[in-house]
Formats: sequence, structure tokens, C-alpha cells
Amino acid sequence: MESHATRIASSDGRYRLVTALPAVVGLVAFFLLFAKPAILLGQDWWTNPEAGHGLLLAPVALWLAWRRGLRTDRLPDYLLGTGLLLGSVTLRLAADLAAELYTMRLSMIGAIVGLVVFYAGLRQALSWWLPFLLLALSVPFPEVVTSALALPLQFKASQMGAYLLEWREVPVSLSGNIISLPSQQLFVTEACSGLRSLTALLSLGVLMGGLWLRYVPTRILLLAVTIPIAIVINGIRVFLTGFLVYYVDPSLGDGFMHLTEGWLMFVVSFGLIGGVAWVMRGTEHWVRQGRDVAP
Repeated sequence: MESHATRIASSDGRYRLVTALPAVVGLVAFFLLFAKPAILLGQDWWTNPEAGHGLLLAPVALWLAWRRGLRTDRLPDYLLGTGLLLGSVTLRLAADLAAELYTMRLSMIGAIVGLVVFYAGLRQALSWWLPFLLLALSVPFPEVVTSALALPLQFKASQMGAYLLEWREVPVSLSGNIISLPSQQLFVTEACSGLRSLTALLSLGVLMGGLWLRYVPTRILLLAVTIPIAIVINGIRVFLTGFLVYYVDPSLGDGFMHLTEGWLMFVVSFGLIGGVAWVMRGTEHWVRQGRDVAP
């Protein structure tokens, strides 16, 4: 005869299976619906230089969510979670019909948020706001947006580079995004517009603000400072390229040296943004201390 303990263990196993079944069904449905945008996004991260920052942001987002952990006061919100899931699925299907990848990929992140709300509640989703925001930033912008942004950035970088070259008494002529030197012409192409570094630096600004700063206004101010830093540093990069081409060697305008120069300028930008974040962190600490000692 089956013992009482065996019956209890069997009943407990069936109960766990029944309670875990909705989660398993939800995960399977998620992968079936969002496998296509997930695979295409991974391919973009690996092959598209404009989207390569996703290879860093996605693992960092997962690590931050793991480090933050689950709230002890989490409560499932089936109604809101279901609404978010239905909205995300509808958006995913509409984006598929319109062949619009950006919206389709964002719908995948929306579905992840919906699953978290469904099983752990809104408080848990808000606790993971930074990982979710980093995941959203890891999705490359549509081509129409990047093209619209790249051209003004090309012109701005060309203007700044030409102005700095004239300041250093280098004979230069500017026509649109073409800088003419006595020895050759420099074309500030879309790849040199600074859009790639601007996207990556904005993501790093969000990460620094989320980890180091406590208040929303200082986080927004950090992002606002990130944009001019990226634009100015890219203009300096164009200037350095023209300067080296004119005074050292025309071959320094492209190839390995040009790529290395771009990485060095990115490191400088990152350092400047980190310095600004450090100053803002100190300012927040000073303000908090002032409030604590105030009568």
C-alpha cells in the first residue's frame, strides 16, 4: 500500500507542476512570438557597427537585474500584466505586417515588462527600470531616423573641424561635408558623423546616471551634457585628422590610424562624461548634507 508520506509527496509534486504550468506556457509563447525579432536583433548587434553597443548593453542589463534581485514585497498583477502582454503582441503583429523592425523589437521588450508585471507586479518592474531602459537603448534606431540625424551631425563636425584647422593656420576650404586641404580632400562620411559614438555615449550616460546618481533632474542633466560632449569631441577628431594629414602624412586620413583615433576620442568622451557624473554625485551628496544639518 502507498504510504501517507508518499501520497503527500506526490500531491505536492503535482501542485508544483500545476502552479509552474502557466509560467512555462508563457515562456514558450514568448519565444514562439518573439524568436524572429530576437534573432534579427542579435544578428544586427554582431554585424552592424551602428548597433554593436547592444553586445555590451544587453549583458549589463541582465547583470543589473540579477544584482537588483526580486523584491520581497512583489505581488503578481494579472490584469495589468495581461494588458501589457496583449498590447505588446498586437504591436508585434502590426509591426510584422508593416515590416517595421524597430517597433517589432520594442514590442519584445514590452512583452518582457508585461511578463514581469504579470508574475511579480509593477513594483518589481519599476525596480528593474534601468535594465529595461538599457535593453531599449540596445535596439538600433530605424534607418530613416539615423539618416536624418547623421547628415546634420556630419555638417556640424565638418564645420567645427574646418574652424579649428583655420585657427591652427591650415589652409582649408569647406563645402558641405567636404574639407579641402592643399594635399587632399577629407570627406566627413556618415560613419564619421559621430552618431555611433553619440548613441553609445548616451547609453553610458544612462548607465552612469542610474548607478551613481539618485535624483531624476541630475540624471537628465547628465544626458543633456552628454550630447554636446559627443558633438565637440567628434569635431576635434575631424580637426586632428586634417591636422595630421596636412602636417604629417596624407595616409593618416584613413585606415588603422583613423580608426584608432576614433577609439581614443571615444575614450576621452567617456572620461569627460564620467567626470561630469562624478561632480554631479558630489553635488548631490553636498545637497543632502545641507538638508540634514538644516534646522
